[in-house]
Amino acid sequence: MSRDYDLIVIGGGPGGTAAAITAARSGARVLLLERGRFPRHKVCGEFVSTESLTLLHWLLGIQNHPLIDNAPRLQWSRLFLDGRTVRVPIEPAAASIARHDLDLALWRASQEAGVVCRQETTAQALYGDSPCCLSTSAGEFRASAIINASGRWSNLKPAQPVPDNERWLGLKAHFHTAAGWCTESSVDLYFFEGGYCGVQPVRGDGGVTVLNACALVRAGVADRLTDALRLHPQLALRSEDWRPAFPSLSTFPVVLRQPVPVLGTICQVGDAAGFVDPFVGNGISLALRGGYLAALKILPFILQRCTLQQSLDEYAEAYQRTLLPVYRNSSLLRRFLGFPRGLRRAALSACEMSPRLAACLVQATRSKTMQLDAG
Repeated sequence: MSRDYDLIVIGGGPGGTAAAITAARSGARVLLLERGRFPRHKVCGEFVSTESLTLLHWLLGIQNHPLIDNAPRLQWSRLFLDGRTVRVPIEPAAASIARHDLDLALWRASQEAGVVCRQETTAQALYGDSPCCLSTSAGEFRASAIINASGRWSNLKPAQPVPDNERWLGLKAHFHTAAGWCTESSVDLYFFEGGYCGVQPVRGDGGVTVLNACALVRAGVADRLTDALRLHPQLALRSEDWRPAFPSLSTFPVVLRQPVPVLGTICQVGDAAGFVDPFVGNGISLALRGGYLAALKILPFILQRCTLQQSLDEYAEAYQRTLLPVYRNSSLLRRFLGFPRGLRRAALSACEMSPRLAACLVQATRSKTMQLDAG
């Protein structure tokens, strides 16, 4: 027998929980589905940019949440490319929060907000528009609206061919190392032929500070994280004494494309909408803000103040205005990495001589601070 809700959110990561909490706190009956089980690690840079911290506090429901207050602060970004090191300030400082802890905290906050939360439940197919019927591994559910936050691959999205030259492999693990490296207040990006690797301190299992290393490499460049760490000479030297805190994770294929915020009658958020270049450090922020924005725009329809199409159009317009510029600017920076080495060196020299220029380039990949309008 099917069960009725105002909103079904598919995916229990930052984007899905942000949407579920926002809608539930405004009085909507919300079902949140997650095909995995918490807690679990995810391939992720674990960089929470400054502009999303206020929203994260609100979602967690505690003004001084220890997950945020005790997180290592990242005050610098260091770029290692073509034998040069460019140091760029992060003002105000970002937070470094493990997805193992972040996702679990947001899942619990969803439950506390009154969301009906189901783990180990896979969305299979969607029928109808509104109300629609969602077929899952746990039975059928009906709802007035659907938000898809299930990541890059979803049963609700048509499969698209991916050329070999657009396939990337994501790799990630936490490492124990000498205490000095774990107290660095910077996120370090090591660029090499065929990819890059980000390294930053993060509070791991048991509250011990470890290093998070997350790499994105083209298919065929490296199959394991340990191989990716050797592709940059300075990173290879730095990682000689690293001891893994858990087995390395991988995800494939990762496809970098422009986002699609609305698909048919479904709002898409986070990686379901589009995967942003990890080196800009905005993936978690885009997911949180996209989920919040989707719920905010779908609520008038749930409250019968407008049509579903009007809500979808409002979400698409707001997404394109506030979040899409991040994708566009990050793709421009990705193209820069493909320039001849001489041009890259000239640009890096300019950034070294003008910290303000470097800061402007970083600022171009940030989205503006969002006002909290939900009830």
